[in-house]
Amino acid sequence: MLKKELETAITLARNAGEKILEYYVLEIIAEEKIGADNFAEPVTIADRQASEIIVSGLQTVFPDDGILSEEKPDTDERLSKNRVWIIDPLDGTKGFIDKNGDFAVQIGLAVGGESILGVVFLPFQNDLYFATKGEGAFLAKNDENPQKLEVSEKTDFQQMNLAVSRNHYSKNMNRVIKDFGLKNEIRRGSVGLKIGLIAEQICDLYIHFSPRTKHWDTCAPEIIIEEAGGKLTDVFGGKIIYNTKDVQNHNGVLASCGIEAHEKTVKKLKPLLDEFGRLRILEKNQYSER
Repeated sequence: MLKKELETAITLARNAGEKILEYYVLEIIAEEKIGADNFAEPVTIADRQASEIIVSGLQTVFPDDGILSEEKPDTDERLSKNRVWIIDPLDGTKGFIDKNGDFAVQIGLAVGGESILGVVFLPFQNDLYFATKGEGAFLAKNDENPQKLEVSEKTDFQQMNLAVSRNHYSKNMNRVIKDFGLKNEIRRGSVGLKIGLIAEQICDLYIHFSPRTKHWDTCAPEIIIEEAGGKLTDVFGGKIIYNTKDVQNHNGVLASCGIEAHEKTVKKLKPLLDEFGRLRILEKNQYSER
């Protein structure tokens, strides 16, 4: 049903990844930009070049669709569109700068605020994750034939591996690991990369308390993990609605290896979130009760 969209997104992700790798072998000069949350973030010429490749390519093939890219000025025009491409041209810029390989190209398509197509390409590893709604999730490694992805069926926390951020490790995460009794933790960069670990059954949970991820961090990964049988919400279990004016994931990110595991995680997180003094944000500057 979305064959043209998927083929286009995969081609553009690979083209952007090729450009990123051209810069990866050179001396990387990082600048600072003020992100959508008014915090300073690193940015490089590779981010901008990758964005240009993807945005111009999508505009050519799908001129009537809206576009939201991390590296392009945002406008309200996309809010009037039912179909919106949501792009992180280089997710994990810190990993790119540090040359540790933890970065990804992410292209998602949201229709009516719901993620329905996702492509996550890891240029350094040459791993391509992709999914469309109702068609399953797949991984093509090193240009080999795509293999269907299915998450693990684990529901016992003591048997689960947790994917956590390499660069934004929360001080509360040690408390979570101890309380849950998790088997192991794996620290990596890029949201898409960590979601891929769950889809490949290397990890089973991903918990990110920070309110600083954006729609371009989660749109493409969400449909991939859900088509693999997992689930992605905020840390309170709330659905992320895409293509809103405020693009920040104020309530963090939670991904798991299945509905049962997800429900158990949300339930077990609730008293910890209360302990941390964390309130659920319903809308910007509007808070619910604990």
